Amino acid sequence: MTLFPSRRRPPRTLVVRLDSAGDVLLAGPAVRAVAAGSSYTALLCGPQGAPAGRLLPGVDEVLTYDAPWVGLEPPPVTPAATRRLMRALTARRFDRALVLVSYHQSPLPVALLLKLAGVGRVAADSEDYPGALLDLRHRRVPHRHEALAALDLARAAGFALPPGDDGRLRVTPPPDTTRLTGPGPYVVVHPGAAVPARAWSPARAARAVAALSAEGHRVVVTGGRAERELTARVAGRHGLDLGGATGLPELAGVLAGARVVVAGNTGPAHLAAAVGTPVVSLFAPVVPAERWAPHGVPHRVLGDPAAPCAGTRARNCPVPGHPCLDGIGDAEVLAAVAALTDDPAGRGEHTERGATV
Repeated sequence: MTLFPSRRRPPRTLVVRLDSAGDVLLAGPAVRAVAAGSSYTALLCGPQGAPAGRLLPGVDEVLTYDAPWVGLEPPPVTPAATRRLMRALTARRFDRALVLVSYHQSPLPVALLLKLAGVGRVAADSEDYPGALLDLRHRRVPHRHEALAALDLARAAGFALPPGDDGRLRVTPPPDTTRLTGPGPYVVVHPGAAVPARAWSPARAARAVAALSAEGHRVVVTGGRAERELTARVAGRHGLDLGGATGLPELAGVLAGARVVVAGNTGPAHLAAAVGTPVVSLFAPVVPAERWAPHGVPHRVLGDPAAPCAGTRARNCPVPGHPCLDGIGDAEVLAAVAALTDDPAGRGEHTERGATV
């Protein structure tokens, strides 16, 4: 028996995921499960995750709150921001809420605010004693992938994926971006990351683009507006520089058209998975790959999982030379790309391509 029994009227439900765009994309299967059993589904995101939230199927509304306990540069605690959030939550009369957090985070600060806003029942994974803040204190399976852990919580709260939903990451259909990429096949290299420790150095990324081009691949280099200097350097004369040319919907379109995406453990890697494109994951072991590797698509994880930085959650590489990622050779990258583009037998179970909706 679930904690949240069925009612005549499906509930109005809030899903909370206050982290980055990648974390919000990983919450997508859980959001779809909630939406299948709710009359109205809203998503409460931080400012970095809100654009991704607007791409998730099943979401009726995206609310934004810059939580002072989340993010690389958290805002100060202010009564005014808290009152704005409380007014927004109270006005929407949510019956239930699921608070999604990573394994090392606490759901209790936002659970307190939800209870004060009158949300009837609140569920979350929590290692900390929640007192009266949670109606369902769920324990996640050890070493569980973030997407599966979120879906586990939704199921425990009484929400199941609808028939025919395979539980992979999904976004709404992206736009056609041929005007940006040009016709013909291409490989995407996304050199940036919000956390520098999770990305190649610019020089190493530029060498990879040159190696891919020499191997006969047409290379498209992507990045945000703040990364235009980086993408220009990495693309050089060997790749097409799309730095700053795409918002998140257009980036989804560029990734959907790619044969494969080469990226660090960052939001665009999960966006590539959400549009069904294979991923060569350059994975720094500062966080475990078992929890954040690309989900539901063919992928290859490259990097040294036993590097000295393993498990540190470091934002900047603590080891000179960034060996866990910059030590990946061109031959490894080319072999991983070849395995995901030229050899269907080597792709693993999932070979479907294109956007999933």
